[in-house]
Amino acid sequence: MPLPHRGRSSRLAGSRVASTSLPRATAHSPRRAGRGAPLPSHAQRLTRRRHSSEQVPAGPEPQADFRSGKWRQERAGGDARDSRRSARAGMGSRHRICSREEIVIPCASDNDSGSVDLQLSNLEDVKKDASSLELTDSDISDIAGLPQESLTDSFRPLTQQGPLSEPIVERLIQSIQEFFNDDLQSELEKLTFLRSLSSLSRALPYDETIGAFIHSHIEDIVHILNSLYRQTLQAFSEMLQSLVVKDPHLENLDTIFKQMDPWLQSTKDHERERATVSMAQVLKCSSRHLSLKLPLQFQRLGRLVALMALLCGDPVKEVAEEAAEGTHYLLHITLRLKYVTHDKKNHPSLRRAMKKCQELLELYSIKQFYSCPFKIAQVFEVFLNSNELCQFVMTILDGLKNLKHPCTQNSAGELLITLVKNAESRFEKVPEIMGVICAQLSIISQPRVRQQIINTVSLFISRPKYTDIVISHLLCHPVPYDRHLAELWRTLDVKLPNTTWILWRLLRKLQKCHNAPTHEKMAYMAVAATDALYEVFVGNRLRAATFRLFPQLLMTLLIQIHHSIGLTMSDVAIPSGLYTEQEMSSQVTPLCFAIQATKTLLLRTLCWQEFNIMEKNKGWTLLEGKDGHLQGISLLANALLERNHLFANKIMYLLVPLLNRGNDKHKLTSAGFFVELLQSPVARRLPSIYSIARLKDWLHHGNNVFKTLALKGLRYLTRHQEMREGIKSLLPCILDLLCETDEKIVLLAIQILLQLVETMDFTTLTAMMKTLFSLFGDVRPDVHRFSMTLFGASIKSVKYTDKKGIENQVLDSLVPLLLYSQDENDAVAEESRQVLTICAQFLKWKLPQEVYCKDPWYIRCGKVGKVCKFFGKKCKGKVNLVAQTLMFSKNAKLPIRRAAVLFVGLLLKYVDHSELTMKGTDWIEKDLRDLLCDPEPSLRIIASQALFQVREVGTEQDPRQTVCGLRKLMGCLST
Repeated sequence: MPLPHRGRSSRLAGSRVASTSLPRATAHSPRRAGRGAPLPSHAQRLTRRRHSSEQVPAGPEPQADFRSGKWRQERAGGDARDSRRSARAGMGSRHRICSREEIVIPCASDNDSGSVDLQLSNLEDVKKDASSLELTDSDISDIAGLPQESLTDSFRPLTQQGPLSEPIVERLIQSIQEFFNDDLQSELEKLTFLRSLSSLSRALPYDETIGAFIHSHIEDIVHILNSLYRQTLQAFSEMLQSLVVKDPHLENLDTIFKQMDPWLQSTKDHERERATVSMAQVLKCSSRHLSLKLPLQFQRLGRLVALMALLCGDPVKEVAEEAAEGTHYLLHITLRLKYVTHDKKNHPSLRRAMKKCQELLELYSIKQFYSCPFKIAQVFEVFLNSNELCQFVMTILDGLKNLKHPCTQNSAGELLITLVKNAESRFEKVPEIMGVICAQLSIISQPRVRQQIINTVSLFISRPKYTDIVISHLLCHPVPYDRHLAELWRTLDVKLPNTTWILWRLLRKLQKCHNAPTHEKMAYMAVAATDALYEVFVGNRLRAATFRLFPQLLMTLLIQIHHSIGLTMSDVAIPSGLYTEQEMSSQVTPLCFAIQATKTLLLRTLCWQEFNIMEKNKGWTLLEGKDGHLQGISLLANALLERNHLFANKIMYLLVPLLNRGNDKHKLTSAGFFVELLQSPVARRLPSIYSIARLKDWLHHGNNVFKTLALKGLRYLTRHQEMREGIKSLLPCILDLLCETDEKIVLLAIQILLQLVETMDFTTLTAMMKTLFSLFGDVRPDVHRFSMTLFGASIKSVKYTDKKGIENQVLDSLVPLLLYSQDENDAVAEESRQVLTICAQFLKWKLPQEVYCKDPWYIRCGKVGKVCKFFGKKCKGKVNLVAQTLMFSKNAKLPIRRAAVLFVGLLLKYVDHSELTMKGTDWIEKDLRDLLCDPEPSLRIIASQALFQVREVGTEQDPRQTVCGLRKLMGCLST
């Protein structure tokens, strides 16, 4: 602490005392050691620590009290403080606060060296009716004075100088010896002594005489330097108190504290000790002389309270004791200040606050402030406004990095927790507080203190007023979170009723990001919130809330996965300056955060089997892919539906309103999950407006994915008999989807129609059969196959009275079905034979067994002949039958073309010659001649033989000769 100029400070202090007409205490300078006046023990320790050599033998310390800068000799009559306290115990506040008050000087031995506890006995009338009472200044008790302590001093390093002449050395030694016998009263004497000693000290390395003199008189030299040091501190104390007395405005106290602030936080014990005593003395003087006239400004009240509270827990006992007494004086100042500035309309609240203060002070004494400094927060928080409370918290947090002693750190942590608990919702600068907290976590290593800081965050985040503020601030940090912030998220200590609220607000931060347009960059808040959720799940402190919010958490994370597919951190709107000190890893992507959070959620909610299903079926890989995302969603939904009905049903009801929100990615993920859950028996309880009506809207959606999901959902709903009637109204729309180019849509439509075919009326049935007939031979094998399946089911569903109406359609399907029984796809061929059997049953025909032969026709000519003979006898209009068969000679598939040409050649023998002559054979020959150029040899041979057969029929040759010739041809082909 910079010390004032000795001469000037003494004169300044004296003038200020005189101007206030206050009696000045006489300073008693201690005599040289060994001459009667013993040095106080504490002062001796302080001065020896700074000024004496270690070589000086330590003598027995005099029994004197140097506590708090008060140099007092032991008295047989007891402690002066006790006598003064007893003498003033009965004095009222009006008598203790007087216009002519002495200034307490550290070295003065007056009767005012003790302290008096704050009395609030005059506040008993608080219990009376508030409307009939008025508070006055006399309601606030006075606090007695607090002694002062010494402040630190510093010396400049001595500079070397050359040898002094012998006369000069003698004069200097003589000058110093003269001061050994007399007190240094004048400023000139003090200055002369110091200059002489300094000159000798600089020449010490060059002159043995000087060394011998200093060594022989070192005890006297040290003693005199200690007189001088205390006088300097005395002048400094007088100056500070005179400033308060002469200018007793609150702003002056603010200015003094501003200058004392860094010394109160000094890491050096002796500096912190003297600053604490000086500040306590200033507070004592201020409590008596302060002028509280409006307007009042004390910008740093909260910080001063916090610093004094921290010092009450200081490991240096003297510092803690003086800080405790100084805190009492500060409380008195605060009480008067709040009384003067309080809102008159709201004075009942002040009355209640003062009553609470009185109750606390009845429990806590100065000693308890010293031993339990966190109790200071309980008293002061009643009166501090929101800005001062924030100062209090910020000061404690800022001081934690300077507090190296574990006990002091613990006290600071307790102060912090106590204040936040009691102050409830009166903080305004929570973001600034959170900023300091996050910065301090990386500095403080003591586990208990770290947990106290985290508990402070927990208290703030559990207040609904601050929840969003705290979460927003914590999310404004680089991801992935460092170990300190990760520890904070994982170890949040929140009471059970508030856990759901906190987790819900964090979840809402993420959900709001999903409403943004997809073409813009992803909000950084979305990535940060996802990482925060992951850390919360890992910590497992909010487990009950996680179970309760599982449906919302799971769906939101799945939606975040969909939004994150294919993105890197360059696609995220990262706030400027967030990553100035560290480079973002290329492996960090929004998708990796979303996937790990989803996995952790399943594990924390005991969805082990569902997690295993996803891993076994590569569900996580599907979720991460653009094309497989919905497939991964379906896999997870079905796993939940199979293993955890409770969660599945909760999600289904959650999705009812969620499907109307967000952008397309949001809706697609939700729709994909919702559709799979329609398999649940609970789905039948859903009102039609939330199930069938919604699926109907999706059928008309421009996005084919929504059409696919709609048909999938309708297929599940048709399993519930009570819902089929409502779905029947959608049949015209579903029939139109049979003509879609998207294979999934067509197949899903066929599957739905298969389940509803028995309930269709005749008109719908015939319209559907015409559409299905056009799908025979579709290049998509599954469409081809299932269209025939539905066609056969349609025939079975026709009522007896309506059979005549579809007979022609059945007859027209015979040749295609017969030819497709030769398809290279075994499933299509088998389905063709099955449907052909249904057609025969409808027509009451019994097909020959050769129809079911699985060998190709061209190697089983005899069996093919029997089939042709059967159809030749049963069917009328055989020329039309030939024409229909000849159309398949242009089919893209070789087995179908070959079967069609072979069937035409064999069928001609059963054609009526007169009918054939009338229509001619040129059109048949033309098609067959075109096949003679086909690159396939077997087809050319079969076409050539069929052409020969046509010509024979045209010249009315014996049909038997034609058969023999065809047999010879087939024999050649078989070899």
